[in-house]
Amino acid sequence: MQTFCGDDSAKHVEKLKMNELQDYIEHKQHDESRQGEALTIQLEGAELRNNKHFYIESYGCQMNFNDSEIVASILAKQGYSLTADVFSADLILLNTCSIREKAEQTVRQRLRSINELKEQKPDMLVGVLGCMAERLKSKLLEEEKLVDLVVGPDAYRSLPELLAEAETGQKGVNVLLSREETYADISPVRLDKNGVTAFVSIMRGCDNMCSFCVVPFTRGRERSRNPESILAEAQDLFDRGYREVTLLGQNVDSYKWKGEQMQTEKDAPTLVNFAQLLEMVANIHPHLRVRFSTSHPKDITDEVLHTIAKYNNICKYIHLPVQSGNSACLERMNRTYDRDWYIGRVDAIRRIIPDCGISSDVIAGFCGETEEEHEDTLSIMRYAQYDYSYMFFYSERPGTLAARKYADDVPEPVKKRRLQEIVDLQNRLSLENNLKDIGKTYEVLIEKVSKKSEEELAGRNSQNKMCVFPKEHYQIGQYVEVLVESANKATLRCRVVRALTPPPTKIK
Repeated sequence: MQTFCGDDSAKHVEKLKMNELQDYIEHKQHDESRQGEALTIQLEGAELRNNKHFYIESYGCQMNFNDSEIVASILAKQGYSLTADVFSADLILLNTCSIREKAEQTVRQRLRSINELKEQKPDMLVGVLGCMAERLKSKLLEEEKLVDLVVGPDAYRSLPELLAEAETGQKGVNVLLSREETYADISPVRLDKNGVTAFVSIMRGCDNMCSFCVVPFTRGRERSRNPESILAEAQDLFDRGYREVTLLGQNVDSYKWKGEQMQTEKDAPTLVNFAQLLEMVANIHPHLRVRFSTSHPKDITDEVLHTIAKYNNICKYIHLPVQSGNSACLERMNRTYDRDWYIGRVDAIRRIIPDCGISSDVIAGFCGETEEEHEDTLSIMRYAQYDYSYMFFYSERPGTLAARKYADDVPEPVKKRRLQEIVDLQNRLSLENNLKDIGKTYEVLIEKVSKKSEEELAGRNSQNKMCVFPKEHYQIGQYVEVLVESANKATLRCRVVRALTPPPTKIK
């Protein structure tokens, strides 16, 4: 069969054929190594009534990967089997991201290559899910004619009906946003093959309206899941042998559950806030680690910080996106805080949780950014001493407030130079912070075999730093105490001092 893509894509397909998918690495907000990752697992309970196979790739943030698990669950109930071989698929789905222009370009290129395959398999259906589906439905369906299905992030329940329409030659489209949908009653198919860590979505959407961001337009307004359903899902994961959950949301720490009949603050006080939910999940079991992502600084309250400090199994790590270190630039970004207020949050974290790891998001070259404003970003990075950051130069997203109100007036060479200065500084900070860990001991949850050696294991400490150590007799799913012996900017190299728990018992 003739390949339908370039050299890099062909290599990717060959890996899929051999089921050599990339390991899940650190659960970061935007893990570049996972972009376009195909999911593969034997779907438990799939009835295989129709003997059809689907193939799905995910792009973007953790929420998209979690949404792919929800989609897999819905399709399994329709009798579909998941495949990692794109050539054998009856249905190909791309779960997409619109946060950056590069992400959209990557998906478009992938769609064009897939359509070359479709010419050889005319009955195969191709669908786009997620944020890009919401934003570019007309272009994908009518102008470029690349897809048969366009399904927004709140419309996955309609997939069976949309597939039935597409099979008749009609275009299946549903990009309606919801003020209620949380998929709380759908048990996601766990596609993380380590069986140790899992995502649990606790809310969807975002109300913050940062001027550079498309998420409120592609994901809709904030709505939180019933806490009972969250606790039940986390308990089930623990009972099945999982030892870490990451609570997910576009703005996870703004979680508020008011009850189904309590629509406004006047009706009743908030029943459960994020700090209270954290405590509930932590109390499931001391050996169930709890992480969360992604945060907005305005919602990292002292109550949240004291809850993190109180429980050993709530990881001492906070993602605290700054975006810019300059107050005027932050105002143009509509971030709702200024430089001094953000520094106050960093100080509070250091005071209440002295050993807390902090990471950030940083944008170089936002509209109107001056050299002085850029220097303020570098200085706040030095003040906060981030362990790592997600760093990008600004790309205008159509429909956002920034696109309507401000000129994208920083030349691209200047953006790239400023970004490189940010990256260089962060690399230095990451190395300095990791070198300070030499000689310290940490509790680590073993997540996987090291990517570089079958004789080594890897797992993260509470501060979200990756630790690598000799395999010996230890097993994935165990907690161990490790001593840091050396470090680079990305990894702590360790040896195990002692096992803290036996390996978990897996329950099918």
